[in-house]
Amino acid sequence: MTYALWVVQGLLALLFLFAGGMKLVLPLEALKGPVALPGPFLRFIGVAEVLGALGLILPGLLRMRPDLTPLAAAGLVIIMIGATVVTVVGGQLVPALIPVVVGLLAAFVAFGRWRLAPLRGPASSRHADAGHRPLSTGS
Repeated sequence: MTYALWVVQGLLALLFLFAGGMKLVLPLEALKGPVALPGPFLRFIGVAEVLGALGLILPGLLRMRPDLTPLAAAGLVIIMIGATVVTVVGGQLVPALIPVVVGLLAAFVAFGRWRLAPLRGPASSRHADAGHRPLSTGS
């Protein structure tokens, strides 16, 4: 299960880095779709997608704050729900399947990293949380 989660996390990270990066670097005129969305909102979504992509990968690689990975995946699920709604409202039912599938993959990562195969932090933090007290010098 861990390997499947890492593969899906990597693919989603690449997808969201690309999609979010495009929303940040392309001119706003090039981002117009069937439903008019404000330019600053599109830039915000781009930032959220890039941060979500980083949140899928970096906590596991760096072994720091691994609890952020399921939160990043859940945030990307919310973005994909919005993308699905906007696509359907724009009258494009078949293209709406793409954000649905991407959202389901992000939900798989969120649940998988939360319950099925959670990432672990560094070994030193596990010992610190186990109730160990520092040695006293006596008094």
